[in-house]
Amino acid sequence: QVQLVESGGGLVQPGGSLRLSCAAPGFTLDYYAIGWFRQAPGKEREGVSCIGYNDGSTTYKDSVKGRFTISRDNGKNTVYLQMNSLKPEDTAVYYCAADIERSSCYSVGGTWSYWGQGTQVTVSS
Repeated sequence: QVQLVESGGGLVQPGGSLRLSCAAPGFTLDYYAIGWFRQAPGKEREGVSCIGYNDGSTTYKDSVKGRFTISRDNGKNTVYLQMNSLKPEDTAVYYCAADIERSSCYSVGGTWSYWGQGTQVTVSS
């Protein structure tokens, strides 16, 4: 069983930045695609970004393109989501997920095998 742990959330003013981390203590993420999702109050969960493990492929939700960057550091067994130019509409609980069935990641759709507990991101002045 893969346990994912997100960190890095918090309160930030509009235009600010946060970097979220997704780690898997005691388990290697080297052969998993990793996705970031978010769920705002009263809304359905939506895919934000994902990164493959084989070719470094990435994809982003249109509304975050140019502002968010996903990356992975296999040496630290961690995947990051750098979020810049944050907007109030980015406020949500952010989750990371892992999937061993996909080596590339051109879509966040489909089934993801493992999920973290989430970290709250609040963008407000």
